[in-house]
Amino acid sequence: MSEPASPHRQPEENHRHGRLTARPGLPVGPATTGLIPMTDADGGLLALLYAPAPSEDRPYRLVVLMHGAGGSARQGLDLLLPVADTHHLLLLAPQAAASSWDLIAEGFGTDVRRIDGLLASVFAGYPVHEVVLGGFSDGASYALSLGLTNGDLVAGVVAFSPGFSAPLVTHGRPRVFVSHGVDDRVLPVDVCSRRLVPRLHDLGYDVTYQEFPGGHEVPGEIRDAAADWLTLRRHTR
Repeated sequence: MSEPASPHRQPEENHRHGRLTARPGLPVGPATTGLIPMTDADGGLLALLYAPAPSEDRPYRLVVLMHGAGGSARQGLDLLLPVADTHHLLLLAPQAAASSWDLIAEGFGTDVRRIDGLLASVFAGYPVHEVVLGGFSDGASYALSLGLTNGDLVAGVVAFSPGFSAPLVTHGRPRVFVSHGVDDRVLPVDVCSRRLVPRLHDLGYDVTYQEFPGGHEVPGEIRDAAADWLTLRRHTR
């Protein structure tokens, strides 16, 4: 996968380009709170949703969290679940259709359509004022790729230990938070974030980057730093 190129458009952009079509609107009916499984017609798990209790009709910041290769929706959700109530984060953790995300295997398509449908369902049920994509490892690479593709919807991207970013097209300029362990043996920092972050800077993205003394993981202090970054900084498109 190549690192992101300069922004460009194609005349017809769809799920195969990584484009998301769902947009926030006026929700219908009272919102369900707590942990909510989202399933298909056969009962298969598509995603886990966590909704904190409403706060004086204040809309939510929606964070879509992508698990790592071979992981689960629950592992994606757990990336920010400990801070969701404090920071009033509506968390959506999709389950990849295969062991990892479509871009890594064969290109955008199946998972983009799935995420687009999940977003439409969440927007119909909850008031959302901002959308952020996040993830760990392969999920971080996917969040970056999908987030830069959809910067006209996505205000920010949180990438914990990413390997790459490879959008086919780019829109907008979402802010980016990247973290990486200096002793990561799975995705070594020298060939991953230390190359990726300067490239994003060169392309004009506002990137906050934190390294930490550890391996392929998300320490509590990095999770807390990401949550503070999400809620204390104003995101612009």
